[in-house]
Amino acid sequence: MNDFLIHPRLAADAIELGQWPLCRLLLMNDGRFPWLILVPARRDTREIYDLAAPDRILLIEEIAQASALMQKAFRADKMNVAALGNQVPQLHIHVIARFLGDPAWPNRVWVHTLARLMTEAEQAERIARLQPLIAP
Repeated sequence: MNDFLIHPRLAADAIELGQWPLCRLLLMNDGRFPWLILVPARRDTREIYDLAAPDRILLIEEIAQASALMQKAFRADKMNVAALGNQVPQLHIHVIARFLGDPAWPNRVWVHTLARLMTEAEQAERIARLQPLIAP
């Protein structure tokens, strides 16, 4: 959609990796965890139920695809998937690769510590792992 915009907070906190049939795919700029954010490219969408039924089905498929590619790229111990929206009202889904012994394990990543921006090397390495797997 030409008039679709990503919320400014998401745009500031993440790097856009591509566009899938429904979602914009973002890489969260947090060096602590490999972390994708899927943003359905639909205007005025706050909740999953705001999507039309075909888009809801596509969203679930894209969440599964993102989870699988994160697993392939990072070999996580657990994949966390969440759609909270408490700080950013625009519908977006977090897909976070978690590891035994990561800085927040076994707790939620949001309440552990503040995000640590990726270094240029971390950013390049994560993009290199993910980019070949992103094609829809």
